[in-house]
Amino acid sequence: MLELTKSSAAQAGLWLIVSRDQIIVPAGEATMPKLEWQSLHFIHHYKDQVRQLNAADLPLDVPLYVVDLGAEQITEPGWDSVSFRQLLVSEERVAYEALARAWQYVHFMRTHRFCGQCGSPTQAIDWEMAVQCRQCGHRCYPRVSPCTIVAIYRGEEILLARSVRHRNSDMYSIIAGFVESGESVEQATHREILEEVGVRVKNLEYYGSQAWPFPHSLMMGYFAEYDSGDIVIDEKEIVEADWYHIDNLPTTPPTLSIAGKMVNTLVERLKAQRSS
Repeated sequence: MLELTKSSAAQAGLWLIVSRDQIIVPAGEATMPKLEWQSLHFIHHYKDQVRQLNAADLPLDVPLYVVDLGAEQITEPGWDSVSFRQLLVSEERVAYEALARAWQYVHFMRTHRFCGQCGSPTQAIDWEMAVQCRQCGHRCYPRVSPCTIVAIYRGEEILLARSVRHRNSDMYSIIAGFVESGESVEQATHREILEEVGVRVKNLEYYGSQAWPFPHSLMMGYFAEYDSGDIVIDEKEIVEADWYHIDNLPTTPPTLSIAGKMVNTLVERLKAQRSS
């Protein structure tokens, strides 16, 4: 993590400019601006708060800068604001990881302004993503919440559910939930399935993982084969759930998300088994 310096200020970079819970973007474009600092004259009074994220391991060819304007609203001509979700689905795939990391950094800084140990103000660390208390020396790092997400299949059917978050939507997805303290991810996967839809599974197979910045989840994906039980939903979490044939699926998440990728991968796998 670096501050904005004179040398970096002259270099064009990607900018995540946050105002309240919105992202400032060029008018008519749902994309992070790629500009030099001098072009952003309307936020020059925030220069000391700009941070360059250490993005050496991200697929970017320019620096990534982040600045949080807090509650200030920008009404500058030629600029607009969009939601983070809108920006996330509009950006090119190569920028997803950078955008997710930048948003989680903003959330981290907003929620760790004061020390959780003694209550004194904290200060950002220059060389890593962390804050440290000026009074007692306590150091904090961004929270990462491990989650399991699982695609369950039975023959050529996939178990899909509509969650309470999508109560007024036609979006169906696979089962997901947080890992609890003391659990392995595999234990959490079996528990979440049983709690949310009442069935048991077997042949758990790891798929992959994805950082999901809402606000700080790490999604770990599994495929699982149906073993036993009838669908009984947890009405606090699930509106409805059912088995859907791979040739007649409802609306599922976009492939930007690990859920969408897993559904597509499972459909392709089951179709390949059909033709083999």
